[in-house]
Amino acid sequence: MPAFTPVERRAAFSLSFLYVTRMMGLFLLLPVLSILAQELNGATPVLVGLAVGIYALFQALLQIPFGLLSDRFGRKPVILTGLAIFILGSIIAAGSESIWGVIAGRALQGGGAISAVIMALASDLSRDSQRTKMMAIIGASIGLSFILSIIVGPLLMARFNLDGIFYFIALSALIAVLLVLFVVPEPAQQSKDRNIAVVIKDMPLLFRHAELLRIDFGIFFLHFLITAGFVCIPLQLLAAGVAAETHWQIYLLGAFGSLIILLPMLGVAERKLPVNQVMIAGIAGLALSIFIVGFVSDNYWMLVAGMVFFFGFLSVLESILPSLASRTAPASLRGTAMGIYSTSQFFGAFLGGVTGGWLVGVIGVSGGLLVLAFLCLCWSPIAWKMKSPQRLSSYRLALQESSLGSDAEQQRLTENLSGISGVAEVLVVPEDRAAYLKIDRQVFRDEDLAPYRPADMAG
Repeated sequence: MPAFTPVERRAAFSLSFLYVTRMMGLFLLLPVLSILAQELNGATPVLVGLAVGIYALFQALLQIPFGLLSDRFGRKPVILTGLAIFILGSIIAAGSESIWGVIAGRALQGGGAISAVIMALASDLSRDSQRTKMMAIIGASIGLSFILSIIVGPLLMARFNLDGIFYFIALSALIAVLLVLFVVPEPAQQSKDRNIAVVIKDMPLLFRHAELLRIDFGIFFLHFLITAGFVCIPLQLLAAGVAAETHWQIYLLGAFGSLIILLPMLGVAERKLPVNQVMIAGIAGLALSIFIVGFVSDNYWMLVAGMVFFFGFLSVLESILPSLASRTAPASLRGTAMGIYSTSQFFGAFLGGVTGGWLVGVIGVSGGLLVLAFLCLCWSPIAWKMKSPQRLSSYRLALQESSLGSDAEQQRLTENLSGISGVAEVLVVPEDRAAYLKIDRQVFRDEDLAPYRPADMAG
């Protein structure tokens, strides 16, 4: 397989670092905000939960609109605008002494919804043959930013107040601005790849796709649990006598220990164990972890064990669901399917924050964790119906102009492509001058598509 060009290499690592700085700005507050926000004027458990989750509401509402704006005005201008909104929100939150000011600042942080635009820019800066590798590198940076944030957040809390953390976040976003201006390459042209882009008219088709809806519900509920959990867990650690400035130690041990669960379970999943069985195991493990943290909190090492289970089974589910969404989406609808998936994820995070705060206010921290463990088990019947998709990859084939004439010619092209060994699904999209394929890489040969490519790409 061809290697990255220098431009692709620079794009992959600069965009990954951009993603890390951007997402850490959102994730840093997860393990500390429910503790520090209690000191703000007007703070109640529900409003603290709202402050934790409100950013995700605006991410959910604006992710797709920002992507569409970037199609019209360019990727970098929209990314810079989003970062400017994010910095403004961070400064407003830092300067506020009331819970409502922090909520407003967090809402603005979420208003800089540039994740989809960064992925689109990655598509612009990579060849078809390198796009999967580029996306994998950037995707890994999201997981890295979450783990770093969970550990670094409490460390910052030990040295700064809430305003200092918000100023730190604003500084990290400023570094991201400099990356966009001086390090991230300029794209030669904007990609029209439907494996990345969201197409509004495709959405009704996907809302009728039962398997994708199960996956979208899964990521919605997983992030509901994560955000609600991080409203409750820091408070539970405090109640157990663990000083706030040492929470990072439990999170660090939990993150490293989670590899004992994550690596074997992903290995089992790769050996084609039915996906519903892997999902049920992950859900049961996540419910057990929440129960342990909520009800065995008088023992330090049991708390560590609970966080090992929490991070481990969370990481298993977080790794499986996006892969399922990508592999289940029909040809040419992958970008739209992933847009709906991301929106579901952010709505889950928003409702999780509000619900977590409400539970703490009504039945206390331990009671809230018990409810979350029960709700986690309620996810099981939906997960049990999930099916393992065929192990196919998405492939975009640029087509010769001459093959996109009449409807009959397009139908003949579809039949010819469908007859190629390893091609499972074909959709020809004339306006994109491309065909979107689902392929089995075990038997597919790239050279079989050479007759259908434009002359300047045939080699």
